[in-house]
Amino acid sequence: MEKLTFYALSAPEKLDRIGAYLSERLIRDVSRHRYGYVCIAMEALDQLLMACHCQSINLFVESFLKMVAKLLESEKPNLQILGTNSFVKFANIEEDTPSYHRSYDFFVSRFSEMCHSSHDDLDIRTKIRMSGIKGLQGVVRKTVNDELQANIWDPQHMDKIVPSLLFNLQHVEETESRSPSPLQAAEKEKESPTELAERCLRELLGRAAYGNIKNAIKPVLIHLDNHSLWEPKIFATCCFRIIMYSIQPQHSHLVIQQLLSHLDANSKSAATVRAGIVEVLSEAAVIAASGSVGPTVLEVFNTLLRQLRLSIDYALTGSYDCGAGGGTKIIKEHEERMFQEAVIKTIGSFASTLPTYQQSEVMVFIMNKVPLPSLQQSIEAGKAGENRNRLTQIMLLKSLLQVSVGFQCSNMLTALPSAFLDRLLSAALMEDAEIRLFVLEILISFIDRHGNRQKFSTISTISDISVLKLKVDKCSRQDTVFMKKHGQQLYRHIYLICKEESNVQAHYEALYSMLMLISIELANEEVMVDLIRLVLAVQEIAQINEDNLTAYNRCALFALGAAYLNLISQLTTVPTFCQHIHEVIQMRQKEAPYLLPEDVFVERPRLSKSLDRLGPEVFFWQSKISEVLGGSGYNSDRLSTPYIPQLTDEDRLSKRKSIGETISLQVEVESRNSPEREQRAPAEEITYETLKKAIVDSVAVEEQERERRRQVVEKFQKAPFEEIAAHCGARATLLQSKLNQIFEITIRPPPSPSGTITAAYGQPQNHSIPVYEMKFPDLCVY
Repeated sequence: MEKLTFYALSAPEKLDRIGAYLSERLIRDVSRHRYGYVCIAMEALDQLLMACHCQSINLFVESFLKMVAKLLESEKPNLQILGTNSFVKFANIEEDTPSYHRSYDFFVSRFSEMCHSSHDDLDIRTKIRMSGIKGLQGVVRKTVNDELQANIWDPQHMDKIVPSLLFNLQHVEETESRSPSPLQAAEKEKESPTELAERCLRELLGRAAYGNIKNAIKPVLIHLDNHSLWEPKIFATCCFRIIMYSIQPQHSHLVIQQLLSHLDANSKSAATVRAGIVEVLSEAAVIAASGSVGPTVLEVFNTLLRQLRLSIDYALTGSYDCGAGGGTKIIKEHEERMFQEAVIKTIGSFASTLPTYQQSEVMVFIMNKVPLPSLQQSIEAGKAGENRNRLTQIMLLKSLLQVSVGFQCSNMLTALPSAFLDRLLSAALMEDAEIRLFVLEILISFIDRHGNRQKFSTISTISDISVLKLKVDKCSRQDTVFMKKHGQQLYRHIYLICKEESNVQAHYEALYSMLMLISIELANEEVMVDLIRLVLAVQEIAQINEDNLTAYNRCALFALGAAYLNLISQLTTVPTFCQHIHEVIQMRQKEAPYLLPEDVFVERPRLSKSLDRLGPEVFFWQSKISEVLGGSGYNSDRLSTPYIPQLTDEDRLSKRKSIGETISLQVEVESRNSPEREQRAPAEEITYETLKKAIVDSVAVEEQERERRRQVVEKFQKAPFEEIAAHCGARATLLQSKLNQIFEITIRPPPSPSGTITAAYGQPQNHSIPVYEMKFPDLCVY
C-alpha cells in the first residue's frame, strides 16, 4: 500500500487508471461474494483518496463513487455501511478544483432509503439508519457550499432529505421504550439515530441561505400533514424549535410566513390540526423574538384574525363544506373554542416580540376590526348575526387584552390615541356584561405601568395603605395632558358603567382597580378632585335609585365608594378628610354593614331591602368633603359642584361624516334661517328630567335627524329650479343684510373728535374720514 501510494503521488496522471482497475476488481469481487477482497479494495481506495490532493483527482473520484454506489446497491447491510463510511471520508475532503458534471442524485435517494430501513433485527436496522443519516450529512457537506456542484436545495432533493431526517427524529420514543435499563438507555442514546438526525438537520438549516429557506421548510410541513403530527403537537413543536434555533436569525420571519400560509391552506382542516399549527406558531414567535414578524407586521395579525373569524363562523353554523368531493364536516364546538384560545395566545406571543410603536399599531388594527353598533359599520341583523357579532367582539377584545397585557409605554397619549380610545370606550357601554368587563380590563392594563393591579384585586376598607406597598411616581406632564384631554370621557364612561344592572362582582372589582390606578398613575390635584366628585355621584346613583337597580347593585355601589374613599383619603394625607371617611365607615359597620365591601363582595352577600330608609350619618357628604379638603388647598368650588356627565362625548364618534351629510348639514342650517321657516317654538327649559330623556331617546332622535337631513338633500336634488331659486333669493336678502352688519362692525373707522352726528332717521352714524386727514400720534409717524 505504501508503494502504491508513493507511485500515485509520483505519477498523479496514473491515478485514474489505478482507480479504474480497483473499481473493476471490486465490482467483480462483489458479484462473486468475495467480501474480504471488497474490504481490501475499499481500504486501498480510501487511503489513496486521503493521500492524493492533486488536480487530476477528479477522474479518480468518478471510479471511487462508482464503487461506493455498487456497495450501496448491495443487499448486505455490512457492504452498505462500508460504502457509506467511505463516502463520509470522501465528503470531508476539500477538493482543489470543482467538478461540474458530478451528480449526487443516486446517493441522496439511496441514503434516504437507508434512513427508512425496516430490517427485522433492531441493531442492524439502527446501524443502517445511522449510515443513511451520515451519508446524507456527507452529501450536504460536499455540495452545500459549492454553487458549481449539484444544487442540494432543489425541491427534488429536499423532499427526500428532510422527511428522512424527520422520520428518525419521530421514532425516538420507540427506541427508548425498548431499552430495558437506564444504563442501556444511556448507551443507546450515544449511538441513537435520533440524535444524529437532529444534528444533521441543524447543520442543514444552519447553512440555508435566504432563498433556500422555503424549500427546506415546505417538506417539514408536508411530512407533519401526511403523518397527522399536528394534533398531539409535541413533535411538531419540537421540530420547529430545532428549526428556529438552527436557521440564521434574520431568516426567522420566513419560517413564520410559511407557517401562516400553511394555516390558511388548512383553514378547512379539523380544529385540532389548526390549533396545533397555531401553537407551533406561538412557540416559533417567542424563539424568533424581534425577528419573528418581519416587514409585514399587520399581515401576520390579519391572517390570525381571519382564522379567528372563520372559526367563529364554523362554531355558529356547526359544519363547513370541505370542498370538491369532500362533503360536509361536522364541527365540535369545544375544539373550535380551543383553537380560538390558541389563536388569541399566539396574537399575544407575536405582539410581545414587537417594539412599542408597532404594538400600538397592532392594537389600533385589532380595535378597528371590532364591529360596533354606534359606528357606521357592517353589523349583521337577525339572531345569527347578533351571535356572530357578539362572539367576534369578545374574541377580538380578548386578543386586544392579550396584546395590552405585555404593552409597556410611559406616555399615555401615544399608548391610547383618540380614535382608538373612542372606539374602545364605545364598546364599554354595550349591554353585554362580558364585553364591558373586557374593556375595563384592557383600560386597566394600559393604565397600570408599575404593577399595582394585583394589589387592588379585592375590594376592602383597609386601615393602613402602607401594607399594600404601592409603587407611586409623580404624575408626568404627558399624563396631565392626557387627563385634560380624555379625563372627562373616562369619568363619563365609569359613571355610565356603574348604572348597568347586569354588573357582577368582577365589574365592581375592575371599576375599583381602575379608579385606584387612575389615582396613583395619572392623578394631579385636579384629577383627584374630579375622581372624588365622580365617586360621590356614583353614591347618589345608589341613593336615589332612579334606574331601579337591584339591592345588590346598590349595595355594591355604596361599598365601592367606601373602599375608594378610604384609600384615597390615606393617599391625600389630609387628617380631617381621613377622619370624616373613617367616621362614616365606622357608622356603617355599626348601623349598615351591608354598605361595606366586606359584607357585599363575598360568596353570599348580606344585603338589606330597606336602603331607602338609611340615615344621613352612613353617607359621605359632598359639602363636608369640600369643606375639609378646601381647607387644605384643594379647589373647594369644584369639589362642591356635583358631578354631571358630559353627554356630548358620544357624538365624537360620528364627527367624520361623508360629503353628502356635510352638505345636508349646511342646507339644514340655512333653511332654518330662511324667512319661509315658521316661527320657532320657545326654548325648552333644561332640567334633570330633560337630560335623562335625552340619554334614553338619543337613538330615536338621531334617526329622526338623519331622516330630516335626507329629505332636505332630496329636496335640493329633485325640486324644480324655479322653486330652489325663489327659496335662495329670499334667503340671500337676509344673508346680505347680516354680512353688511358684520362688515360695518369690522371695518368701521375711528370716531371723529367732534363725536357722532344724527342721521335723518335719528340713528347715530359715524363720519367717514379720509386716511390723509386723520391725526396720528407723533410716536406712530416716521
